[in-house]
Amino acid sequence: MAVQLPMSEVDVLIVGAGPAGLMMANWMSRYGIKTRIVDKRGTKIFNGQADGLQCRTLEIFDSFGFGHRAWSESNHMLEICLWNPDSSGVIRRSDRIPDTIPGISRFQQVVLHQGRIERFFLDSIESQSNIRVERGVMPIQLELDESLAEDPEAYPITVTLKHLSEAEATPDQGNGQVANGLFRSNLSSDDTQELLQRISLDDKANTLEVVKAKYMLGADGARSWVRGQLGLQLDGSSTDYVWGVLDIIPITDFPDIRMRCAIHSASSGSVMVIPRENKLVRLYIQLTTTEKDGDQKGAKVDRSTITPEVILQSAQRILHPYKISYEYCDWWTAYQIGQRVGTCFSARERIFLAGDAIHTHSPKAGQGMNVSLQDTYNLGWKIASVVKGIADRSILKTYQSERRRIAQDLIEFDHKFSRLFSGRPAKDIMDNEGISIKAFKEAFEKGNMFASGIAVNYGTSMIVAKEGDAVEQGDGLDVSATDKTLRVISQQSLATSLKVGMRTPSFKVLNQSDARPWHFQELLQSDGRWRVVIFAGDVSVPEQRAKMWRLGERLAAPGSFLQRYTVSGARYDSVFDLLTVHAAPRIETSIFDFHEVFRPFDPHQGWDYWKIYVDDQSYHEGHGQIYRNYGIDPAVGCAVIIRPDQYVSYVGTVDDYDALDRFFSSFMTPASQRPADQTSRSTRKLANGST
Repeated sequence: MAVQLPMSEVDVLIVGAGPAGLMMANWMSRYGIKTRIVDKRGTKIFNGQADGLQCRTLEIFDSFGFGHRAWSESNHMLEICLWNPDSSGVIRRSDRIPDTIPGISRFQQVVLHQGRIERFFLDSIESQSNIRVERGVMPIQLELDESLAEDPEAYPITVTLKHLSEAEATPDQGNGQVANGLFRSNLSSDDTQELLQRISLDDKANTLEVVKAKYMLGADGARSWVRGQLGLQLDGSSTDYVWGVLDIIPITDFPDIRMRCAIHSASSGSVMVIPRENKLVRLYIQLTTTEKDGDQKGAKVDRSTITPEVILQSAQRILHPYKISYEYCDWWTAYQIGQRVGTCFSARERIFLAGDAIHTHSPKAGQGMNVSLQDTYNLGWKIASVVKGIADRSILKTYQSERRRIAQDLIEFDHKFSRLFSGRPAKDIMDNEGISIKAFKEAFEKGNMFASGIAVNYGTSMIVAKEGDAVEQGDGLDVSATDKTLRVISQQSLATSLKVGMRTPSFKVLNQSDARPWHFQELLQSDGRWRVVIFAGDVSVPEQRAKMWRLGERLAAPGSFLQRYTVSGARYDSVFDLLTVHAAPRIETSIFDFHEVFRPFDPHQGWDYWKIYVDDQSYHEGHGQIYRNYGIDPAVGCAVIIRPDQYVSYVGTVDDYDALDRFFSSFMTPASQRPADQTSRSTRKLANGST
């Protein structure tokens, strides 16, 4: 007789507890979504793996409240030194360039090992919810009932989970006693199939269970089991470039060992030097120099021949005449360079793939963990909004449209960059097979903006109101509003440097009530709310003040979008955070010069003093000049909509209430039409705490 397996229901099931999976769980914790996250490994990462954190990633961490932890613990990257062979073949420092383009962010690139980053996420999730990573658990069966895919209340996903033994959940480190990442490297075969072959459905009932889910995320790495179950493939190419990685405390006479360095030798390959925290230095070391043509999977590499000693010997040849050795190695691995991206990022917008599960590339540009995190930073709030009944399922299509285009851009960039890095330097101007050092430097400089994450520019869609065609600006999907009469087009000229589709840059503003300076990004916490920001202009001018009052009347009306999409009895700022930034002199202005809707009143706590800000001089931190830096005319002002992930959705005239209303009407579900159990409990809880 068949054993009846335990069965449960969950809103979101996450497979894989690396950075992408943890980012998704972190969003779910903010919204109060019933979530489970499982990982087949018995423990988290403690050392090694990804290490680079780009500007945009740190901005995101800060929006969740733990950016300061990464900033204080990490090693800061300020300069890149380029080393190349001279006419006699001896490596010399040929140039220095800034590691992060000055002025693009309030953060710069830093490095910190993945284990600490996962720790920050785990602490953040635990502080907000009862979600906990379930380790030593893996899926062994997956079914999607496509007939239920469009029913918002259905649980169309059925997954059988297997609870592993400690031995099964512990990866084989092999190759010596030093911790290594070969079990995650593309030089190693994945052990998922081996584990599955050991598992029988006749095992004890308490080791198996069935989970029904509304949504599922596969964040389970480059050999994703979830992707395989969906029958999806990664398209792209691989090379025969093999690189080793060492995390060591170096003993060396190389003078720039505490700088990020790109080193090309005359004939022995290349090294990238990444100075790390705790005296560590990471060396990316080229082990082979031959490239395979076409779409070959790359020659088979005997990974048993790759050891830390072999990798070090390659580094010593490249760095000659400088010497390098070590007594302490913290971690090591090896990998083969390849660039691949999936053609489809989801199955019926119910099962999604993110990170390495859907795109892979080399680690040279420091993008692996950063892009993976930003995949689920993009997806998490969308799924949570749909589960809570706030938004229509149609917004989920924008995940593939936005993130696949970014992945394609990354693959193209990495394809060029990794070949420039791995190629042999040209001996002279007639050496057509060699890499031009000038071209390499230009690629580094041009790539800095892309690599920072700041250059991401999402195409027009139902949640990005800009001119153009959604199919052309995305990845080929039509993600425009279903009701074309609700489409809104931004007036970019009103805020020339606050680009629609891009993340919101940050400049200092002052709180009107207490004069405290804030970075504008600090007001855009990742709590699931949409920001409606009114740049009111100079409200000491009667005409501008009158425009603001008329807008306030429309916003405060019983049928306004602020009320229509907010659960009865809750404050509107459980869904919308209405912020005002004006340009009148602060000392001549007070919050009572604004309509009450801009400074909501609570009978128990009084007026909300954290909604109105001013572009003015700080006593101690200078003038942020946010109007000038955003390209906004103080005599005109503008209205701006910012998504829960800090990307600009809309820019329009300061008093065009109707455009704001149409924008939200294109994808939001009125509170009166939501299922009774989908309340705004979690977002209301978050809204009760002032910034």
